[in-house]
Amino acid sequence: MKLLSISADKLAISLSMLCVLHCLALPLLLVVVPSLAVLPMAQESFHFWMVMAVLPTSIYALTLGCKKHRNTSVVAYGLAGLAALLAAVLLGEHLLGEVGEKLLTTIGASIIAVAHFKNFSLCRSHDKCACPAEQAS
Repeated sequence: MKLLSISADKLAISLSMLCVLHCLALPLLLVVVPSLAVLPMAQESFHFWMVMAVLPTSIYALTLGCKKHRNTSVVAYGLAGLAALLAAVLLGEHLLGEVGEKLLTTIGASIIAVAHFKNFSLCRSHDKCACPAEQAS
């Protein structure tokens, strides 16, 4: 279970950073290598599917971590990041503008990455804790 929780946090961090990289680096790459425009990465559906991958992964990892370390603020922080990512997808470029959508996506993905890093750290410190096991009364 410990390895699964750590792996889920690492996957969620990677997906969040891939989302940021897509939003920030893709326009630059399209200028440098215009043939990338034909790849499905350049379409808005890529953003949607990335968020659909981040949502369950993040919820799963944060829930597992919360059960272990009982720090609900990490989950709340992660949910705030997920809400920002979801808002960026749902409101889209037509309501937020291109810059607004990228900014909201970057902020949301960064918040999620920080929440998962904190979750990962709390889980590791919990595993190293020399506290006596809880005794049933």
